[in-house]
Amino acid sequence: MTSFRRGVRVGVDVGKARVGVARCDPDGMLATPVETVPRDELSVSRVLAIADELAAIEIVVGLPLNLRGEDTPSTADSREFATALAAGDLPVRLIDERLTTVTAHSQLRSSGRKQRDTRGIVDQVAAVVLLQQAIDTEKRSGALPGFPVPRPQESV
Repeated sequence: MTSFRRGVRVGVDVGKARVGVARCDPDGMLATPVETVPRDELSVSRVLAIADELAAIEIVVGLPLNLRGEDTPSTADSREFATALAAGDLPVRLIDERLTTVTAHSQLRSSGRKQRDTRGIVDQVAAVVLLQQAIDTEKRSGALPGFPVPRPQESV
């Protein structure tokens, strides 16, 4: 068990077309949207640059599991993206993100936005939801959320 670690964290929601990025304040009070990064060969370097610009202490990446906690077609993609991020200088953790996109769509709908108008920001909102969940879990339990992604050179 550990106490809450002070510092900015970056949350990442990995999608096929876009990557949503969020951040929290150093005290972990509130996660906020940062950017929607196009999914291409520059995605990983852009997320790492954002984390560097924010002087983040860690990156949390959403791991899309089904409601039974099993892998989905997107799970391997998120794991690969997280492993690529782990090649950078920051620790990376995978966080169960079940229902974050559903929650994001619901929040956007309740704010009066139509689903077709939310494509560019739903990934950011999903990143906010998963990051807020991670910092709340750490504050409540004192344990680090999710599980660490080994740096590529640490792989067995």
